[in-house]
Amino acid sequence: MAAKKTRTHVDDLRGASRLAIEATTSVMDLVQKMHVTIAGGPAILGSPLAGPARFVTGIVYGSMRGVTKLVGSGIDAALAQLAPLLGESVPGPERAAVLAALNGVLGDYLSESGNPLAVEMRLCKDGHALELEKEDLREALSNASGKVLVMVHGSSMNDEQWNWQGHNHGAALEADLGYTAIYARYNSGLHISTNGRELATLLERLVAAWPAPIEQLVIVGHSMGGLVARAACHAGDEANHRWRKQLHKLVCIGSPHHGAPLERGGSLLELLLGISRYSAPFKRLGRLRSAGVTDMRYGIVVDEHWSGRDRFEHAKDPRDVLMLPDGVECYAIAGTSSLKPGTKLRSDGIVPVDSALGRHAKKKLTLAFADDHEWIAYGVGHLELLSRPEVYETLRAWLA
Repeated sequence: MAAKKTRTHVDDLRGASRLAIEATTSVMDLVQKMHVTIAGGPAILGSPLAGPARFVTGIVYGSMRGVTKLVGSGIDAALAQLAPLLGESVPGPERAAVLAALNGVLGDYLSESGNPLAVEMRLCKDGHALELEKEDLREALSNASGKVLVMVHGSSMNDEQWNWQGHNHGAALEADLGYTAIYARYNSGLHISTNGRELATLLERLVAAWPAPIEQLVIVGHSMGGLVARAACHAGDEANHRWRKQLHKLVCIGSPHHGAPLERGGSLLELLLGISRYSAPFKRLGRLRSAGVTDMRYGIVVDEHWSGRDRFEHAKDPRDVLMLPDGVECYAIAGTSSLKPGTKLRSDGIVPVDSALGRHAKKKLTLAFADDHEWIAYGVGHLELLSRPEVYETLRAWLA
């Protein structure tokens, strides 16, 4: 019996060691690819320096891989090589996309290890973080209205990526309905409940410092952002936050309330990380999934549903009763690749229609969106939900 336990313990150590080596070498591979991409010069000119960069980095990273295979460590060393590359060589929006992608994949590790690449949750306007003091907000938001709109982005994305295919739901709602749009930026690799608590705290400060009397507070979340918003409502209720009593409406766009099946294979990340040539190398890390991504297996938004469990274990759904936040008009938009109703609806490429609409075979897990608070976008993919005119028109009608 003792021998069996010893073998099991040794096997566990070997498995952990292989995982560490795989993670490290994968990070090194992606850092090398990014190094070549950045140092190779403008893509429009054919990346003229890519050859020399590939030769030099091959020597440097080849040596690092050799050391890694011997000692099974070095993720921090690889990430340290990445940090200085994310400077002026990468355009602002591209740099932000790279950081968002890295945090989506490894954000929990970056945060726990104190890595400077970890994204800190902030509320932003026009790509700039806001200081949540009354005088600072009055200066930054000179035309702030009493209608506050908070936009919460999805996994591996950032606040600036609400601008999609030349359209930004938040900016359009500002222009058409007089809202003042504020954008959350957060580390999507952290647990959704962790991000929910942080968002709740920032919303409490935002409401206290808002430079005009608040008439309405509305949250719009895309994909994971809808789950983070629900987690924030839960955290706000527990802390008896003032903003919870002022929250009027919550809209979830393509949010996996009951999970995204493609999480298991990392396919969600592969789609999102292919957005930019700078972030594309991260696609190979889809299987090194962060806590935020594994939360989306079932749509976990509270600590109790993940705490003390192995998040990589394919266990049954740990959730019990789910409810939408009290006193809030809640809305849900689902996308589907199906072109018309009447048949079994396919997903939007990532999130099934039933998951986005909160429907579940078990009544206690069904989120009770009112019938006229649900809408399905036909022939629309997951990221297209950010730009399609019919999606915006539905938002506009609900928030008018």
